[in-house]
Amino acid sequence: MPRDSAKPKVKRHRLRRLIRLAAVMTVLMVLAAGALLGYLYNKPLPPIGDDIRSRLLDARGNVLTTFTTDGRSRNPVTLDQIAPELIQATLAVEDRKFYSHSGFDLKGMARAVLANLETGERSQGASTLTQQLARNLYLTHEKTWTRKAKEAVYTMQLEMKYSKKEILNMYLNEIYYGHGAYGIEAASRMYFGKAAADLNLAESALLAGIPKGPTYYSPYTHPDNAKKRQSIILNSMAQVGDITEEQAEEAARTVLSFKPQGQKDTVVLAPYFRDYIRGLVTDTLGISNDELELGGLNVYTTLDPDMQQAAEEAVDKEMDPASELETALVSIDPRTGYIKAMVGGKNYRSNQFNHALATTRQPGSSFKPIMYLTALSSKTMTGLSVFNSQPTLFHYDNNRKTYQPKNFGDKYLGEINMRQAIAASDNIYAVNTIMKIGADHVAEMASRLGIKSPLQSVPSLALGTSPVSPLEMASAFAVIGGGGVRQPVTAILKITDSKGELVYEAPQAKGEQVVEPAAAYVLTRLMEGVFESGGTGNRVASIIKRPVAGKTGTTDTDGWMVGFTPELSTAVWVGYDKGRDIATSDGRRAAPIFAEYTEKALANVPPKIFPIPDGVVSVYINPESGKLATAACPEKELETFISGTEPTAYCDEHSTTGGETAPAEESPAAPAREEHSLWGDIKRWWLN
Repeated sequence: MPRDSAKPKVKRHRLRRLIRLAAVMTVLMVLAAGALLGYLYNKPLPPIGDDIRSRLLDARGNVLTTFTTDGRSRNPVTLDQIAPELIQATLAVEDRKFYSHSGFDLKGMARAVLANLETGERSQGASTLTQQLARNLYLTHEKTWTRKAKEAVYTMQLEMKYSKKEILNMYLNEIYYGHGAYGIEAASRMYFGKAAADLNLAESALLAGIPKGPTYYSPYTHPDNAKKRQSIILNSMAQVGDITEEQAEEAARTVLSFKPQGQKDTVVLAPYFRDYIRGLVTDTLGISNDELELGGLNVYTTLDPDMQQAAEEAVDKEMDPASELETALVSIDPRTGYIKAMVGGKNYRSNQFNHALATTRQPGSSFKPIMYLTALSSKTMTGLSVFNSQPTLFHYDNNRKTYQPKNFGDKYLGEINMRQAIAASDNIYAVNTIMKIGADHVAEMASRLGIKSPLQSVPSLALGTSPVSPLEMASAFAVIGGGGVRQPVTAILKITDSKGELVYEAPQAKGEQVVEPAAAYVLTRLMEGVFESGGTGNRVASIIKRPVAGKTGTTDTDGWMVGFTPELSTAVWVGYDKGRDIATSDGRRAAPIFAEYTEKALANVPPKIFPIPDGVVSVYINPESGKLATAACPEKELETFISGTEPTAYCDEHSTTGGETAPAEESPAAPAREEHSLWGDIKRWWLN
């Protein structure tokens, strides 16, 4: 009996030991799991791409874009900037239990494991959105157990460190939608030309299906596959109750309108300016490409986002996307030298060459103001200086060479003054001027204004035959618009590293007075005539409701409009890359781009007249004689001069009784025409 009673005791003892062991193992496993979770929670995740990529910021400190070499077109948005239908469609097809699981769909994984065991291959998966995000952020897409293990670790960390909404937001901004578009905003802009917030149900369902196979389900390359995938997603949305079956059927019948493949990618903000900044950072400041892309730098720039948008919209409005005609626009604040907007071409996706920096294009007649500034500064000529506009053969180089320019359309105006010559862009007058003052002096003036391209000191320089870049032209005209003060052209204000430490700061250089303010102002007044009746810019004068001075320019291959207000100096160029001649209508596209941009960029800035410096004299003259007007003169115009160069003799062609003349300002009768008076100009610009 004792032996029989001992056996149950031994069994109970062993059972208790097993229970204790199991309990201990359970506790240890719980502790180990807790320790692992605690370790993973405290262990930092690898830096996300956008955390280590250097960023380009605009003049307001807002991030414009990041520096990458992966060709990514990205524009992160928040969930409230994404159509709810797109979010619903994504969850319905990719991860219905997203808000209830902890990063893993265990049932789905079990089904995938069984299927893989049956086939002997890893052919199926059940990745949640979090797992897909972990893979896209940190890993490759290779099918190995090592990669799967790392994916699981990163998935747990993402779930611990971020909320579900944050994970979903990161996923929608990171996932690849094909054709270089990463993120839903880039995809929406590329495929439909609209913001992600404006997507409808049919568009949302189609886009939600692309990440499964960006090539196979691309509506560009496989439209039938994309349409079938859209139907599957719409049915899934109906199954989970996001939409009704009727809505699903209606959306499936909707005919979608896609942007042509390769059309301008409006998501990439200021891409040409970004590339320009990259060049400055790496070539001028000595920062390597690797540091720029992966060093977490913050590059603060001078770009004004509203002005940049105005520039891009003006180009989009006036340029034909189907044509090979190219364009460039660059705009500088004359008061600071800051670049406020830059467009280097009409479509960065198809042509990355920055035409704003091209030093191979002839500026044509847009170069003439630089020559006229030289003439005015020499005080040997004024706005009333007269030359005869007629076919002329010019001799130079000690009479060993000749040059015979022509006017556009072989139109010659006879005896004209500088104001008339600038407005009509008369070539004969221009060459007469450079022959009088010397081509060397014109080239020297251009250098003082900031033009670094080599210029040939020949008579044809007056007609802009030496190539310069749009950036140089905008810079030179900024000096004129800035009262003769040359400010250093600046695009980068400062650079900080990932810790916020200052790496570079633009020097606080003071502007240099390179031209007499009075000469710059007198030329400005003459250039305002380009937008008046008879001027080459008159056709766009109605668009601009503020004082503006400028000059058009046309060659066989180039069309230009360069001008300025007190706040902006802007150069616009149009032409073909392959040296192809432009039609007259093509060359005239520059002026509307200039006008549309200038007015919209300054829409919130009250119109201002150009400030009048010391050393300027304005007097009434008789336009026929070029002398001081008298009370008897039937026509009087207010003309501006550098002090000391104004006429001193009174007009004697219209005498009063007894042959005496009287100054116009002493007579109460017959005032000068209001449209030519200074007060009239001020009233006209202010009230328009």
